[in-house]
Amino acid sequence: MIKSIKVMLKPNNKQKTKLFLYANTARFAYNWTIAKQQENFQNGGKFINNSILRKQFTQMKKLDEFNWLNNVSNNVTKQAIKDACDAYKRFFKGLSKYPKFKSKKKSTPSFYQDNVKIKFTKTHVKVEGFASSKKSNKQKINWIRLAEKGRIPFGENVKYTNPRFTFDGLNWWVSVGIETDSNYSPSKTEGIGIDLGIKDLAVCSDGKVYGNINKTKRIRQLEKKKRRLQRKISRKYQMNKEGSRYKKTRNIIKSEKQLLKVSRRLTNIRHNYIHQITSEIVNRKPMFIVLEDLNVKDMMKNKHLAESFQQQCFHEFRRQIEYKSNWNNIRFILADRWFPSSKLCSCCGKLKKDLKLSDRTFECGCGNIVDRDYQASINLKKYGENVLESVF
Repeated sequence: MIKSIKVMLKPNNKQKTKLFLYANTARFAYNWTIAKQQENFQNGGKFINNSILRKQFTQMKKLDEFNWLNNVSNNVTKQAIKDACDAYKRFFKGLSKYPKFKSKKKSTPSFYQDNVKIKFTKTHVKVEGFASSKKSNKQKINWIRLAEKGRIPFGENVKYTNPRFTFDGLNWWVSVGIETDSNYSPSKTEGIGIDLGIKDLAVCSDGKVYGNINKTKRIRQLEKKKRRLQRKISRKYQMNKEGSRYKKTRNIIKSEKQLLKVSRRLTNIRHNYIHQITSEIVNRKPMFIVLEDLNVKDMMKNKHLAESFQQQCFHEFRRQIEYKSNWNNIRFILADRWFPSSKLCSCCGKLKKDLKLSDRTFECGCGNIVDRDYQASINLKKYGENVLESVF
C-alpha cells in the first residue's frame, strides 16, 4: 500500500529562488514537449515517444542559447517531458482533454524530484542540484526545513514514490508516496451509514451527529473579512481602470495576497474539521462505511443553497473517508445516486414521495416519527448490508 504525505516547507530566500527556477524550468520543458508534438502532428507525423524527445532536449542544452538549463537537475526536465507525453496518451485513451500549454500566471508551479536521490531527515528534505559545489558549507542550501518534524518516515528501508514540490501561492509543499503495510483489522460487528447535509455536516447511523462548522463565530468572522477584502479589491480595480484594461497596482497585489491568506485559512479550518470527523469514524472500526453518491454539480445550481453546499466540502469528505477506509481495510460502499434514503421509512419500508426539503421530521403511517437525516443514515446502513449479502 502507498500512502501519500504532504508537508509544508520553510525555505530561505536563496532556496525560494532555486525552487521557482526549478518550477519554471519544468514548465518550459513541458511546453517545449507540447510544441514539438503539435509541430510533428501538423507535418503529418505520428506521436513522438518521450525517450526520443528527451534525447533531443539533451542535445538542445548544449547550445549557448539554452545553457541555463544545465543549472537545473536533469531529472526535473526529464519528468516534465514524460508528464507531457503521458498527457497525450491519456487524451488518446479518452481519459482527459487535449493537453494545453502551462501558463506562467495561472498554472501551479511544481516540479519532480528523483525518488532515489531525494533524502529526508526528521527536520529537513534534500533537493538535488541546488548547490553546484561539493563543499559542506555550500551543500547546506540543498537541505530545506520542514514545517512538521518527523512527519515523513526516513531511513534506508523507506521507499519513496513520485516526490513533487508545489507552490500554492503562499507556501511551498513537498508531497511523497511511501510504501507501507496495513495490519489494521476492522470489527466484524456492524457498519455505519453516513448522511451528509447542510443543517449538520454528517449524521451517522449509530446516533453520532457532527455539526456544521460554518455556523461557528470563527468562520463567520473570516467570511465577513473575506467579503470586505473582495469588495476592496474590486473597487481598486475600477479606480485604476485604463480604458478597457485593468491595471494591477502594488496595493492591489498586497490586498490580493491578504485575500489569499484568508481564503486559505478558511479552507484549512474546514478540511481540518473533516479530517477530525473522518478519523474518528474510521477509528470506531466499523465493518463497512456507506455514503450517498451526491450530485453536487446539480445541487450547486440552486442559487439559494449553492454557497452552503460549497462550504460543506462534500467531495472532500467523501475523498477522505474513501482513502482512510482503504488504508484500514474497511469496506467503502457508495450508495446509488437515486437511492431514496430520506424518503424511505426505516421501519416498514414505505416510500414517501411527497417529502419536501423543508420537512425535517419524517412521519409515516406505521407510527414511525424520526429525524429525516438520522433515518437516511439508517437506510444507508441497510443498503450496505444488502450489498454485502448479495456479494457473499
